[in-house]
Amino acid sequence: MDIILQWDRALLHLINGQWHNGFFDWLLPMARNKYYSIPLYLFLIIYASFKRKGNNGWWMIFGGAMPILTDFVSSKLIKKNIWRLRPCADPVIGPTVRDLIHYCPEGSSSFTSSHAATHMGMAVFFYLTLRKFMGNWALLFFVWALVIMYAQVYVAVHYPTDVVCGAIVGALIGWGMASLYQRKYSLA
Repeated sequence: MDIILQWDRALLHLINGQWHNGFFDWLLPMARNKYYSIPLYLFLIIYASFKRKGNNGWWMIFGGAMPILTDFVSSKLIKKNIWRLRPCADPVIGPTVRDLIHYCPEGSSSFTSSHAATHMGMAVFFYLTLRKFMGNWALLFFVWALVIMYAQVYVAVHYPTDVVCGAIVGALIGWGMASLYQRKYSLA
């Protein structure tokens, strides 16, 4: 476990400290803000509602359940049972990280990243259910999720393994929800 923590701290120092620039300092704190994702998700609702025939209502229900389910698993199940200090609250490296968002909840576990779980879960669900209509453009859902995941480490709210494990949790839930949806429904 110490080796993982050492690796996490070293990679966090690279991402948060050495690999920074003014543009990322401006962009990435915004990218991880949940309100900046709203236009993307509104677009998807409109796209599914008006451009495709079929089970749009069920798609919206499944898609709407994704962030609720991934957040529940990450925040209520995993974080409540696996305690880990956030990098910004870590007494060893906390004082050395760049604080870009002035947010460091000390009473909240860092493992797993709920942002990573939620956005990767949604990316997998959207990709699997919309790629037939969007083609390679559906890969942009993963780009969006990866930017948010990188931002979580960049602003020192999560360690890299928090984000990777959150993404795995989200991807599994996204795949499961897409599989359930596609067994019974589809956007025609």
